[in-house]
Order: sequence, then C-alpha cells, then structure tokens
Amino acid sequence: MRMTSPALTLRQARSHLLEHGDCPTGSIDERIARSWQRSLASGLHPTGRLINSEPSSGSSLRNALACNHDLLAHSRPVMDYLFEQVHHSHSMVILADKRAMLIHTLGDVDFLTKAERVALASGSSWQEQHRGTNAIGTALAEACSIEINGGEHFLERNGFLTCAAAPIMSANGELMGVIDISGDQRSRHPHTLGLVSMAARMIENRLVIAACRQHIRLHLHAQPEGIGSVAEGIIALSEDGWIVGANRNGLALLHLASLDLNATPLTRIIDMPLDALLARHQRHPELPIQIHLHDGTALFVQVHSEHAAQIIAQPAMSVPMPNDALSSLDTGDARWHNATEKARRIAGKPIPLLIHGESGVGKELFARAVHDSGPHHKGPFVAINCAALPENLIEAELFGYAPGAFTGARREGNPGRLREAHGGTLFLDEIGDMPLPMQTRLLRVLQERQVTPLGGGRPVDVDFALICATHCKLREETEKGSFRSDLYYRINGLTLTLPALRERNDFQALTERMLADINPDRNIYLAPVLLEHLCRHPWPGNLRQFASVLRTASAMLNPNEDCINWPHLPDDLIEELNAIPQQEKLPVTDRITQNLKELSIVAIQQSLESSRGNISAAARQLGISRQTLYRKLNN
Repeated sequence: MRMTSPALTLRQARSHLLEHGDCPTGSIDERIARSWQRSLASGLHPTGRLINSEPSSGSSLRNALACNHDLLAHSRPVMDYLFEQVHHSHSMVILADKRAMLIHTLGDVDFLTKAERVALASGSSWQEQHRGTNAIGTALAEACSIEINGGEHFLERNGFLTCAAAPIMSANGELMGVIDISGDQRSRHPHTLGLVSMAARMIENRLVIAACRQHIRLHLHAQPEGIGSVAEGIIALSEDGWIVGANRNGLALLHLASLDLNATPLTRIIDMPLDALLARHQRHPELPIQIHLHDGTALFVQVHSEHAAQIIAQPAMSVPMPNDALSSLDTGDARWHNATEKARRIAGKPIPLLIHGESGVGKELFARAVHDSGPHHKGPFVAINCAALPENLIEAELFGYAPGAFTGARREGNPGRLREAHGGTLFLDEIGDMPLPMQTRLLRVLQERQVTPLGGGRPVDVDFALICATHCKLREETEKGSFRSDLYYRINGLTLTLPALRERNDFQALTERMLADINPDRNIYLAPVLLEHLCRHPWPGNLRQFASVLRTASAMLNPNEDCINWPHLPDDLIEELNAIPQQEKLPVTDRITQNLKELSIVAIQQSLESSRGNISAAARQLGISRQTLYRKLNN
C-alpha cells in the first residue's frame, strides 16, 4: 500500500531528527518539531522503552486530587457534558493537572482496554519527558491548545491515538491543568480540538467566577448577547479599580497579557471611571453598559458586585470634578470632555468663544452651559439664530431702534437684542449666515462696546460675553469674501469643534442622560439590542434628531413599561436601522450557558429584528399570540 504524503513527511522528518538532532525547517508543525527535540533530549527513543512507565502511587494520586480540588470540582460538570458529545466515538475525556498527571477520566468501554495498554488511566504521568510528544504533555509545555494525531506522537507505541488538548488557566494567569480528548486515530474528527478548547474556556469561566466572588467582576463582549456565553470575557477588579484577575477572553478583549494582572488600573484601558461604571450598574443592574477602550473599540459590560453601593459611597481620592452645567453635559466622550475643559478655562475672561459643529450637535446647548457655568450666569442668556431672521429685520432685531424709526416700528422703540444681553451672554448661532452689512455693524459694536439704535439716539454701552456658533468653515468663507476676515478674527478667541453624534463614544451614557431629562419621573432605558442598532445609525440630524426619537418612543410606552424596544419606534426609523449592515451574531451553539429565559429574550429580539418591529409578524414567527408577545416584552 502506497504511503500517503503526510505520513511520508512525518517519517522523513523523524529520520532526520534521529540522524541530525533536529527536523528540517517547515517539514512539520513547529510545535511538534520542538516537542520531538525535547523528547529526544529527555533520552527517549521512538521505539525504545519508557524511562518511567510506572503509574504514580495511590498516595501521589490522592495528593494530586486534594491539591486540585477546585480544578476537579469545576471540570467534572464540563467533562460530563463533553463526554455526551463524543460518546460512542471510541474515545475518552481526560483531565490532567499542571504536572500532566491524569486525575479524572471518562471513556467508552470499547476504547478503555486500548487506553490502559498505554497508561491512559488516572495516576499516570503524561509529561513529555515520560511519554514523548502527546497532546497533554505538549499542551502544557507549549501553553496552547494542540492536536497530536497518529505518527505525530514521538513514541510509535502511541501512534494509534489521536489526541486534542487545551490548557486551563486560573484567574491570575497560572497554568492549572489540561482537558483532553483521546481516541482511536481512525475515529478522528476535525472539530475535536475546537470542542476541547471550548470546554477549557467553560472551566476557566467557572474558576474565575468562583475565585473572584469577593471582587467586582466585569463580564464583557463585543455584543450584548455574548455576555453570559462561553465566549464572554471576565475581569476581576480590586475596590480601587486595578485588574487583579481575568479569563483569557477578558485579557484578549482588553488587549492585555497575564503579566498585566495586578499591574494595570482599569482607567488605563477604558474610557469610564470605575465609580461611574458602578453608578450606572446601580441604576440598571441587568442592563449591559457600553464602554470604549482608549483605541475606540466598543464593548458591552455587565457588572457583578456585592459591594457596588459601598464602593460608590466611598470618598474619591482624586481631584474632585466640577459640578456645573458643563459637567452635566459631559457623559464620557473624549472630544466633548476636552471642549468642556477648554470652555471652562475662559469663562469670565474677555475671550470670545466660537463653536463649530454640524447642525443639531448641541451648539446652543453647549453655549448655554458655558453661560450657566461662568460668572455671568446670573445675567441674561440671549440667543439669536442669524439664519432664521429675515434680512430686512435683522438690523432692527440686533441693534434696536428709536421711536418712529421706520414704518411699522413700535411707538416706544426697541432696545435690541444686543442691549438685552448686557451683563450676561450673547449667543449668535449660525453667524456664518449673517449678511455682510450686519457683519460690519456687529464688528463696530464689538470694537467700541457701544450700540447705536436705528433712527438715531446716543450710543449705549454694552458688556456681555460673546459666544458664536456655525456649521460653516468660516476660514474658507473669509477666503471667498462671504465673511469679513476682521470680524472672524474678532470672534475667534477660542475655537471648539463639537463632535457629531455618530463620532461620539459615549452613546449609551448620553442616551441615559437624555432619557432621564425626557422622563424625569420614570426610570426608562433602551433594550440592549436596540441600543446597539441605534449606536450604528449615522444620525444626520445629530442630537436634535435623536432627542426627537427618544421623546416619541417614550410617548409610545404604556404606563407599566420602562424599556424602549422596536415596537416603540417610528416605522421609517425601523426601516433605516434594518438597512444598516449588522455585525455577525453569535451562533446559538456558542450560547450553551444561557438559561431558557435568556434564550427566550434572544429569540424575541431576533424575531423583532427579522420582522422589522412588526409585532404581529414576530408573534407568528414565534408561534405565540400578540398579547403573549406584548406581555413578554413588558416583563
């Protein structure tokens, strides 16, 4: 019978190893090549006798079982589940400790006899130095999941085996042991390695939760549905916010290594302080919280802590944050926070503020907060939209007029908006749309600090803080001649650019604040899946558009509802949201740790998504009545 190419490659690599002490580069998997060399260096020969073939004594096994009590306790349920998946496949499930001693096995009866011939039984050691290249020993040596099939075993006597093993890590990053599936090579399955890797992650999750019960735990994933599944990340925090434990998924999601444990504060990784995270958890304990890493990556987090309230109540050791109108608008976005910090520094100083930003980003809201946070807060805040005033009225509106100044003028005259702002703040919105003649008169007022009303009269002194806003690029407008350059330099004391809603990384916190403002007497929140969809919407109307959506959705809630979901949205928005490409969802098989209630919630959410929020269609998909679906949505 002609030898297959992989088998021939293995035989040639083995011959080269025995003759030259190494394997030809690229001939076989580098991890197997390294393991073969370690096996040879330990004095083993592929066809020779074992150096230590005797199983450990009963006392050694009892000692190993005692030392690995937690590992064994949390692995047994997972091993039982794993064995159900491979039952009747001529194989066995094995748990080994960090010294490669087998401490628990489950196997098919028809395979156990063969397994016993090569000491695949509790109490035996499968370290590489004792058994050569094998999945258990090599997974421990390489600290990674690995599959060793047939002739890849160093000892020819083990060549009938196919083995897949995955290491199990503790909450502090230490190697605790290995879970393995070993079987007859003829029954090899391509998904076995993935199965044991998943089992290892399940065990790790159980170990982390058990070891960190007294710590604050963050369960996180890129999608809210991933929290609670085997794919979730888990990190444990000290009360002062340092990362003291994690599973491998948690480390990977935060771009950390096990060496970073006990050496990294949470604030170095994410954009939200721990006390703010815990405070939001207190308001909505079951609602995943969206956070962002400092590189912009978005994650969803669910907090588990028995001591959250006490931690929040502890006095902060850092510099206290200002408690003013600007801070109430600061919900975590870095660019918005930077703008508030700069604006706060010029409050009360004779420096005009120029705010750039798209229509609807909250320029007037920001300007009013600057006024309320500064020394002029007791004076008037006069807002004028230069784009909304008719050109023939803007001069009289701004500068006022004397009695009888023109036909239709009020008999007593009008002081004008500039004089009304005396002692407070003048906010000129969309100043880029101001006609050129008015720009000339405004420049004179700003230079002389005096207003002369239309129709004559003596100039009146004015003193106000000046804030202007525009969606235009005024520098380009000055180059085109549509905006006076001398006025531009007069109003451009400090320029700030507010981010568009689609650019902000504080979407969930911002949503919570807006909902609290809209519903001051109710604790209203967004369903996590809907929140994720809304977060990806481009929002061309920015905060103005989003606030309108939230007000409408809030009005659609029944008196006993507190969760905004698809049925509460306008039809046109549902169409827009469903037109946005969605991130790939977790397959159902990855949610094996979820309970029936969670699966029911996911099924309802998916039905509502596929039916674009149509309750009747979603109910038909689920095989339940509309009334039942409404009741489940309200629970």
